Amino acid sequence: MKIDFANTAWVLFSAALVLLMTLPALAFFYGGLVKRKNILSILMQCFMTLAVVSILWITVGYSLSFAPGLGGPNGVLAPFIGGFDWVMLKGITPLSVSPYTIMQPQAPVAHIAFIVFQMMFAVITPALIIGAFAERMKFTTYVAFVILWSLLVYFPMTHWVWGADGWLSAANPKAIFPVLDFAGGVVVHINAGLASLATAIIIGKRKNLKPTPPHNLPFTVLGAGLLWFGWFGFNAGSSLAADGLAANAFLVTNTSAAAAAIVWALLDTFFSKKPTLLGISTGAVAGLASITPASGFVTMPSALVIGIVASVICYIFVVVIKNKLGYDDALDAFGVHGVGGIWGSFAAGIFASPVIQPAYSGLVHGNMKQFLSQSAGIGICIVYAFVVTWIIYMVLNRVAGVRVDDKQEAIGLDLTQHNERGYTIVE
Repeated sequence: MKIDFANTAWVLFSAALVLLMTLPALAFFYGGLVKRKNILSILMQCFMTLAVVSILWITVGYSLSFAPGLGGPNGVLAPFIGGFDWVMLKGITPLSVSPYTIMQPQAPVAHIAFIVFQMMFAVITPALIIGAFAERMKFTTYVAFVILWSLLVYFPMTHWVWGADGWLSAANPKAIFPVLDFAGGVVVHINAGLASLATAIIIGKRKNLKPTPPHNLPFTVLGAGLLWFGWFGFNAGSSLAADGLAANAFLVTNTSAAAAAIVWALLDTFFSKKPTLLGISTGAVAGLASITPASGFVTMPSALVIGIVASVICYIFVVVIKNKLGYDDALDAFGVHGVGGIWGSFAAGIFASPVIQPAYSGLVHGNMKQFLSQSAGIGICIVYAFVVTWIIYMVLNRVAGVRVDDKQEAIGLDLTQHNERGYTIVE
């Protein structure tokens, strides 16, 4: 089979859009929210995540995630982790066709293009967790955390849900609980969201914590806009073809984000008397996270519902539940990405329509089995991400220490971790 140049071009362009979501989009979205003395630490963490995970991915990560399962077709570990066939991308050439299309029949996309596209997903997922422990973690320990978390959490779960022989993969006829996850609601958002909750709880609250406005709201809005833009590559690119499915994913992604943004502004107006720019930006991201797993399965009316409900649920977690329970999810990584990913993953099992992909249907179309399978898979991934992240944190804390001391936190991570300032005073 020859490589389709148009589809390959679309996947490569989408990969570039997803890269942009980490740097500069997420970096500025998070960076604008923290205190001015910590903005460089956020940018540095995002930058280093891009560099470290890129190398980790091409050496072992892609093979552990997408290669045929360890031990061969009948291997005990095959459904849980990929083998070593593609370590260092062994045997993959510019003429190789990708065997993966996630939810579609095989499309002739260059294998290297698929590798690059999925690499950008591997990059942004641990970067999302930064929002939970912002302003508190040692930089060197953060780098170690990213490496261990990718190896022990992200790569295995990617194989579970997207690998051809993964035990939760909808593409695997032998899967125990096949999960519909078109573009990363489980693999990215639930995974990072529950890791965020675990780290936020265990690292503890910031010292002298008090309500403070974002130090640079325009940066945050710039980041939100770039995230929205990049998300079209995230979701529509997951079609792996320049086709109608990609166009529908593009449409429903924009619809959910727009609906969620409007609803968050209305909630702000109702409860706080005035709509806020921070609120509408947060709402848009909640809508984007929620539509992600369902974007290749649902129609536009369902996307409207997904976006509206996402905004309400995430608003409750960010504004009410976080304060009630007292955990310091600094930039609402769990409240937006985790909660949004959970809702969106359930929504895929509820609203999946055979009109979009004939092979898949959800609860509203009479497929109770898919909804129950979806629910079981979501629960398993929630527990795994939370527990293993907690263990990784505990080990790193014992070996190297995770949190900066009180003095360093007071001075700020820009100076104490990087010996730089984000802003200077011109005399």
